[in-house]
Amino acid sequence: MAKQLLKRIGLLALLMGYLSITQAHAQGFLKADGKKIMNGSGEEVILRGMGLGGWMLQEGYMMRTGDVAGQQHALKAKIEELIGPEKTNEFYSAWLANHTRKIDIDSMAAWGFNSVRLPMHYNLYTLPVEQEPVKGQNTWLNQGFAMTDSLLAWCKANNMYLILDLHAAPGGQGNDLNISDGDPNKPFLWESEENQQKTIALWRKLAERYKDEPWIGAYDIINEPNWGFTDPNDKNGCSEEQNGPLRQLMVEITQAIREVDQQHMIIIEGNCWGNNYKGVLPTWDDNVVLSFHKYWNYNDQESIQGSLNLRDKYNVPLWLGETGENSNVWFTQAISLAEKNGIGWSWWPLKKMGFNNPLEVKVAPGYQKILDYWKGKGEKPAADEAYKALMHQAQNTKLENCMYHQDVVDAMFRQVQTTATKPFAAHAVAAGTTIKAVNYDLGRNGFAYFDKDTANYHISLGSERTLWNRGHAYRNDGVDIKTGSDGYYVSNFEEGEWLQYTVNVPQKGRYKLLVQVAAAGTGGKISVSNNGAILAATTVVPVTGGEQNWETIEIAHVPLAQGKNTLRVRADSGEFSLNAIWFEKAGKSTGRKAKQKSKR
Repeated sequence: MAKQLLKRIGLLALLMGYLSITQAHAQGFLKADGKKIMNGSGEEVILRGMGLGGWMLQEGYMMRTGDVAGQQHALKAKIEELIGPEKTNEFYSAWLANHTRKIDIDSMAAWGFNSVRLPMHYNLYTLPVEQEPVKGQNTWLNQGFAMTDSLLAWCKANNMYLILDLHAAPGGQGNDLNISDGDPNKPFLWESEENQQKTIALWRKLAERYKDEPWIGAYDIINEPNWGFTDPNDKNGCSEEQNGPLRQLMVEITQAIREVDQQHMIIIEGNCWGNNYKGVLPTWDDNVVLSFHKYWNYNDQESIQGSLNLRDKYNVPLWLGETGENSNVWFTQAISLAEKNGIGWSWWPLKKMGFNNPLEVKVAPGYQKILDYWKGKGEKPAADEAYKALMHQAQNTKLENCMYHQDVVDAMFRQVQTTATKPFAAHAVAAGTTIKAVNYDLGRNGFAYFDKDTANYHISLGSERTLWNRGHAYRNDGVDIKTGSDGYYVSNFEEGEWLQYTVNVPQKGRYKLLVQVAAAGTGGKISVSNNGAILAATTVVPVTGGEQNWETIEIAHVPLAQGKNTLRVRADSGEFSLNAIWFEKAGKSTGRKAKQKSKR
């Protein structure tokens, strides 16, 4: 898979490199024009982007550290305890070098993205205020600027806009500490004039450096402020009515930018993770975009109506600046909703140690051992062992070492436009052909598969996070997929749910169709259809005594036409697991044991 992906990306990158030579300066600067974002040619631009979360700023959930080390500075301290400061610096150098490279941006362009949002940590560009040799002055660090320069070059080569996002502001911009690397033992952004002045100076420095770069799409000046200015008990500012300090700081940042750069769009975010604009508006500049963030709520018009009302009232463009962390079903619905309303978007994130993004960073066994130790589940690894494990994990962030989730990309682009399905993998049926159950077709729920619980809507429901995927592995649909002793399998396949497989039959004929199933509880019944026609009466799925205690059962002797056949496997009753489907020539022995028990 990785070699095929790299080959495809290479060919597309050559084409895009040629196009960039002829088009690099054709579109000009993006500009807010009434309720739309326009390019220099007077064309409306719908931004379709991805945020590079986890690169310059690590969050605990992306690193699987959870509450043990939610903020990057806390994680770094724990690593230093294991391997010392020098080797810790080596790990972070490797992480920053490997996590995002030209191949990542080339890939994003090949998949269909036209923009990149860079979550910046201020400490790669300037020293923390408490470390400044001269109080009140700013020491500038080359590392962050050099990384941004490289990223901009990769974006320009692919005709992609780069949006600079101050994700971790000096001092931290809210009580959600992980997203900004906040430290409650030090003054926050809103408690420190020095931190605010450093923030303003940083944006002026960035604007001065990139003022003539049309492929810098915008400056997203403060990510997700969440602070109770008038009520300390309103920790995240969701009930804030005034937001005076937020507005004032964003005005001052804008003024500093405009001293050196009159061309770039400025993106602002309200309180309460970007969504509370009370007291912030009207805007103070004629080239401003309102960002809102959307997570875990319904994808209906009501869910964005408040933002649409602001767009209409103040005649400014909207941008869905951050969203994601849900299922493919949710992704398709959210993008459809945004684009139907003329709103561009930026997803979150490109990669992490998790399955619901285009690239999944694999967890090295040694890194898992470190996590187990931190969480009190294992022994402390030796320093040399921990160092090797961490460097291995840094290598795992390279694109070619990640698991590519084609289903996520398909849901974000193709499925937004069509209900048509397509094969997840090529299935050519002959005697002895086996199809893994998890390799069902790509497409929307109700077209490529049907599952009853398909997304996390806990914000709309006012509940705990809703369980829509019990396995969190391999694919990001509502289908429950778990990691088993011999690979991935479909679990919790319950009454009314079905999976579709598009297969190619080189030679028509009658085939014996068998499935490998397991049931820990009551078992159930299963049926298979081909091109809409039921192939045989439902077959009983026996109780096998465990979710992976596999038993092979025969469904029917079925006629398959030459060419394309569309099979659907359906749970008619009960609940059970499904591991594989295979075909034998009718009248032949399966060549398999009738019952196969798992090793567990």
